[in-house]
Amino acid sequence: MIVVNGVRAPIERMTATDQASQAPTEPTGSIFPVTQAAAFANQFAAVYLNYDAANPQQRAERLKAFLPDGADDQFGWNGYGRMSAGAFQFAGINVIDVHSARVTVTYQSGGSRGLLSVPVYYDSGKFVVSAQPALLPAPGPAGLPQLADPDRDSATEAELRPQLEGFFKAYAAGNQVDLQRYVANGVTVDGFNGEFTLAELKDVVVPPGDADSREVTAVVVWAVSSGDVAAVATPSADPVSQPAGLEQAYQLTMEKQGGKWFVRDVQGANRSVG
Repeated sequence: MIVVNGVRAPIERMTATDQASQAPTEPTGSIFPVTQAAAFANQFAAVYLNYDAANPQQRAERLKAFLPDGADDQFGWNGYGRMSAGAFQFAGINVIDVHSARVTVTYQSGGSRGLLSVPVYYDSGKFVVSAQPALLPAPGPAGLPQLADPDRDSATEAELRPQLEGFFKAYAAGNQVDLQRYVANGVTVDGFNGEFTLAELKDVVVPPGDADSREVTAVVVWAVSSGDVAAVATPSADPVSQPAGLEQAYQLTMEKQGGKWFVRDVQGANRSVG
């Protein structure tokens, strides 16, 4: 509990772990502006974690908006070297009292992720960084359990493959006339309007099940245009001039109508199905 003008008011303390990957929300009963503090800390981190000895004055000028009067204009940087960081996101907050909190921000620099703990002070609608921030290690990737290979209905996979190849070509083109040849009656599926081209239908996984309805996993490779490079499926000898390829997995609900398979629904794949 805290006391403000003689009134007891609760403050809910939140850690970076509690709030990781969530948008900032105001703690129940808190009078500390969590959302605004998160935005302030994100902006500060974007300046603080980007420096270049070739242009130190630019960083010093940008830091002024965040620092208290009399603070070192580089806020602890010695003026050497360079660092480039991005992908700043609010990760959590520990509200200490009505004026103070520690905001945790995630960032990425090169191939590394990290956390920056930013102490902030709030008063009369304004924020300031109240002390030196602290770099903290970000947790590594979660351990992903191995799944057993799924049971597969190879006959239905072979039956579905030509239909799915046609569907994904139409899905990439976004032509509604073509798409209607592959989707179930009464279903409308939006496509990509030519942003991608189907380079390959790499795999189709159909588990055993009902004769007229299946949940199917399809792995496709999209050819993705880049600048002036067209998204075509045929690669050239020059890797720079050919389009990028992105392998992606989809889960489709397939339904048999009149002896032919049609797409009822298409979503991103769920790992549990394959």
